[in-house]
Amino acid sequence: MSPNPDRAQAASVAKTRAGSGNAPPLWCDGWYALARRLESTNFNLRPDAVPIDMVVLHSISLPPGQFGGGFIQDLFTNQLDWDAHPYFQSIRGAQVSSHFLIARDATLSQFVSCDHRAWHAGLSSFQGRTNCNDFSIGVELEGLEGQTFEPAQYTTLVQLCQALKLQYPLEFLVGHEHIAPGRKQDPGAGFDWAGLQLALQWEPECYPFFSK
Repeated sequence: MSPNPDRAQAASVAKTRAGSGNAPPLWCDGWYALARRLESTNFNLRPDAVPIDMVVLHSISLPPGQFGGGFIQDLFTNQLDWDAHPYFQSIRGAQVSSHFLIARDATLSQFVSCDHRAWHAGLSSFQGRTNCNDFSIGVELEGLEGQTFEPAQYTTLVQLCQALKLQYPLEFLVGHEHIAPGRKQDPGAGFDWAGLQLALQWEPECYPFFSK
């Protein structure tokens, strides 16, 4: 009897999804294979024995309200021309980074290994723990705080969060505004927490600041 092509195809897909065969691993030393790698020097080591259990969502645009141009990527890699726009003088010399950036066209870039401590949260606290950079992964979405984001950005975000949860002991997903209230307002009221929760299907406890 000749083999069933549908069953053979299904077996091949299952094998690839399981990470066997010739499929490359999704993760290597904290770097995500499906992201464009743009290495930043703005990071340091995480404290010993601290679990990476939280994703922090941010929004960013440079200059504020303008998209594209590569200024965010330049900022995170210390290549920003401070004289390219008057606004940049107000952040001149800043050394910041995030693990990931999701651009308006859904392009995903990674700047720091998730095994390392990126500089995205600043002065922050969560459930009695300070210095949220120690135990979190920062994900920036290109956008203006309080405004909406593109559907394609949510698609990329969902895929990334699912991959992160398979690799790290994630328990919480929060916004920058939640861990630095009064100081930060991103991603803001335009972010679709309900849609993200529906798409991810994680336990409600993962969203301590949002209930469906």
